[in-house]
Amino acid sequence: MRALLRSSQASLPPGAAGLRELALAMGADDAGVVSLGEPALDEQRAGILRLFPFAKSLVSFVVRMNRANIRSPARSVANLEFHHAGDECDEVARAIVRALEDKGRQAGFPSMGFPMEADNWPGKIWVISHKPIAVAAGLGHMGLHRNVIHPKFGNFILLGTVAVDVESEAPARPLETNPCLSCKLCVAACPTGAIAPDGHFDFSACYTHNYREFMGGFADWTETVAGAGNAKNYRARVRDSETVSMWQSLAFGPNYKAAYCLAVCPAGEDVIGAYRDDKKGFLETFLDPLQGKRETVYVIPGSDAESYVARRFPHKAAKRVGSGLRPTNVDNFLGFLPALFQRGQAGKLNASYHFIFTGESRRRATVVIADRKLRIIDGLAGAPDLTVTADAATWIACLRKEASLPLAMLRFKIRLRGDPRLLLAFGRCFPA
Repeated sequence: MRALLRSSQASLPPGAAGLRELALAMGADDAGVVSLGEPALDEQRAGILRLFPFAKSLVSFVVRMNRANIRSPARSVANLEFHHAGDECDEVARAIVRALEDKGRQAGFPSMGFPMEADNWPGKIWVISHKPIAVAAGLGHMGLHRNVIHPKFGNFILLGTVAVDVESEAPARPLETNPCLSCKLCVAACPTGAIAPDGHFDFSACYTHNYREFMGGFADWTETVAGAGNAKNYRARVRDSETVSMWQSLAFGPNYKAAYCLAVCPAGEDVIGAYRDDKKGFLETFLDPLQGKRETVYVIPGSDAESYVARRFPHKAAKRVGSGLRPTNVDNFLGFLPALFQRGQAGKLNASYHFIFTGESRRRATVVIADRKLRIIDGLAGAPDLTVTADAATWIACLRKEASLPLAMLRFKIRLRGDPRLLLAFGRCFPA
């Protein structure tokens, strides 16, 4: 069948129109094309060209997911759909590339999700960020829950991207309106409070729970195994069901713990009818089972998510775990801060911090925490409330709990100028 489709596309017109037709013929449910020169791709362009130096345009496409599976409170049912749709997404990308190669063009594609560039952990381990490309290609807009919402299929989609050596003559045409209804159902469904009504997103809360059996969560679990010492101690820390769940992810592919924000989203022409016709019935059918489900929610000790679960979902069991996110250098320490910042823990803190890193990795930065917001400035700006001067390697070792902070201060590897209590207050904003 694919050979027949490739043959039928042998005389496709060049440019965006022909590429879109090809993507649809290869199995995509919708597709768009964006030039690599578009401003929306500025942050990704250099990285894309390193991997695909021939790239002139990007074909962005969507593969629909079956809604009933994604909406199921049974995670095995939902993840079965994620896995199969993910495989289909990669198959569509591969078919597009094969068809283009058959016509003498250069093309390549990254994975829809996994595997990723693990050598770069904990930095950027993905090859291409599919979401901003899909938005630039006119396939949807980001919703409050940070997922792309397609105007027809809603957020029940997975995204793929193909880099091609074909020029796109047409400028990018993002959708004029955002399909997101701002209904806040994703806020209500999220078990960790990661999605706030005002648009704030707590990456740490989402990552720690939903990705428990991925990357960092797996790293934390292996340390739990190593630290237990024997089977009895291990069973005291990890329930048998958790061990079996980890095995399931290792054997059949990583399983999401929630993704409830996708399940309850009513946006999209194909989806909105049931919500518009009977909102009460929609909530009872799709939202209530997820909110009422008794389950373990994985949280960082002292995090906003921990207090949220206790307050909002007392019937769900909050379990304290590590995120597995550990900086390896001062650059990713500073890069992690916005993702790990806990505005609830920040409370009324209003302070400016100067960080001066010495040794092999030299860097200076200003971190300002005020009004439950975080701001990072490269270099030293303004008058600080606390100055931290630290040997970079020692600072990272302390954050990774491989060295003692008090001992490092006694040895003058880390020096403070200002009220030392502000360092404790800083730490509370970034529990790990």
